[in-house]
Formats: sequence, structure tokens, C-alpha cells
Amino acid sequence: MQHWRWYLLIDECFVDLTGIPKLREVSYAMRQRVMMWTGIPVCVGIGPTKTLAKLANHVAKKHPRSRGVFNYNALTDDQKTRLLQRIPAEEVWGVGHKLTQKLARHGVHSVHDLRQAHVPTLRAEFGVVMEKIQRELQEMPCIELQEIQPDRQQIISSRSFGKMVTELPVLQDALSTFVANACAKLRAQGSHASVIQVFLQTNRFRKDLPQYMPSLAVPLPYPTNDSLEVNRWAGYLCERMFKPEYQYKKAGIMLSEISPVTQRQGDLLEPETTSNAKLMQALDKLNQRYGRGTVKVSTQGAFKGWQMRQELRSPNYTTAWDDVPLV
Repeated sequence: MQHWRWYLLIDECFVDLTGIPKLREVSYAMRQRVMMWTGIPVCVGIGPTKTLAKLANHVAKKHPRSRGVFNYNALTDDQKTRLLQRIPAEEVWGVGHKLTQKLARHGVHSVHDLRQAHVPTLRAEFGVVMEKIQRELQEMPCIELQEIQPDRQQIISSRSFGKMVTELPVLQDALSTFVANACAKLRAQGSHASVIQVFLQTNRFRKDLPQYMPSLAVPLPYPTNDSLEVNRWAGYLCERMFKPEYQYKKAGIMLSEISPVTQRQGDLLEPETTSNAKLMQALDKLNQRYGRGTVKVSTQGAFKGWQMRQELRSPNYTTAWDDVPLV
């Protein structure tokens, strides 16, 4: 017995309704509920894969007789073939105008042509993405339903230096930059971290130099995504590990034991510390608007020697006014 997966598409939202009885009734009820609550008319497409559900949604929009709901799974094989022969290949999810022109040169004009195309030729000419689209049209699920990237459980920010570093303030300056980047990622996903780890590394490829690769981790008093708080701990750990007789080539921080900001364990014996949430929110907005590093802590950006050498970096022709070519 073959078990089908049933995908339902409401506008741009996919729902897996495998095993749900009376799919048409459920679809009409969902469509009516959205209209009643929001006033937005939507169509529902049902298919065995996400690509076919999207295509069924297209049919539901174009054919009034469907009344906004089209179930591709309810068709016979002959009905599916006739339907796909009438739909241009450009209506397939992921096939744009340029791809349509290239497909036409290979004799692929309709969705049915794409479904029946020679697989090795299709993959050699258009890559694995087009092969996945074809497999989906052949009712073989290749695109997972859940494509939202889960929140990170560990964030690492590190970099090799442009030249050897031998001074503590320079190391702390570099770590301040890494902390700012890591905490920005932490806030972007609505999380905070409970543990910070700092590591230093000498150049392991320089066998003629003494090697030293320390690492220290500490649990934070409270989970936080505050760049100022994390930066203080990073500077403290760096100072504990630093030895002036070594030349450092790389440093970094790692934030772990990450949890949503809505989950916070208080302390009955200690008063709650003042939050800098509004300050961090303002900092993120300014850096997003005017560029990363526009607003930073005082220990960040004082030294430039540790930064990577970028003599061969291509100019930012489309994103920086100073790099726009002059004619």
C-alpha cells in the first residue's frame, strides 16, 4: 500500500495535512475563516508535494469553478496529464522567465514536458535544483515542509589576525568586535546565552615559535544578550589567559546554553539587574541602518593592526558610495 503525503498551500503558507479526512471541507473552512477574520480572499491548493500544492493553488485562482480550492490528488492519471499539458512551464514554482526560455530550447514548454524530461540532461544543464522540481512534479517529495532555520544553540565569532598580536589591549579590542557580532546574532533570534567561552591561539603553522592555545569558559550570573555585559566578561577572561611572551594569531568567543529571552530563571537571593534591552535595540537599529560597527563600545575599534589584510578585496560597487566607479 502506498502512503501519500498531503500538502496544502494557503497563499504562501504550507501545512502538512497527511491523514486528515475530508480535506476539501477542511480547506473551505480554513478559507472561510481567513476571509471572516481578515477580509483577505485566499485560495487553497492540495497536492502530494509542495511544488504540486503550489501549482494546485494556481489552478484554484484561475478557475472559478473550483471556488478557491483545488485538490490535485483527486484527479485520475489522465486528468493530471491533461491539466499539466495546459499549464506553461513558467507557472512552476522556481522556474523564472530566463529558465523558461532555456527550457524551451530543450523542447520543454508545458509542466507535463518538464515532468517527462530526460533526467540526466535536465540535471546536467540546469543543476540539482531543477531535478528536485521535476521529482516534485512526479509526486516524489524533495523539498522539506519545514524550511525555517531553527535558532542557533551555539554562536561562535572568531577571526585570524592580519598580523601577530602581542599586546593585551589589542586582543581585547578584537574580542569586543567578536562579542558585538555574536550578541547581535543572539538578539536577532530573540535569545540570550548563559555561558561565554574565550579562546586564544598562536600560529600553529609556525613551528619555530612557542605555542599557546588557552581557552576559558564561565557561566554568566544571568542569561544575557547585552553586548556590554558579555564584553566585560570577555575582557576579563582574556586578561586571565594572556601571556606577553607569546604571539597570537587568532582569537574568538563562543556563546552557549542559549535559550529564548522569554525563558529566564530569576534569583530569589539577589536583586534583578537593570536591563539594557532598549539600549541594545537602539544599537541594532542604528547599525542596521548605517552599517555594522557604526555604534560600538569604547573598547572596540581602537586598534586596526589585528584586522584581516584585504588588499585584494573587490570594491563594493553596488553598496558603497566611495566604491562607485567614475566615468
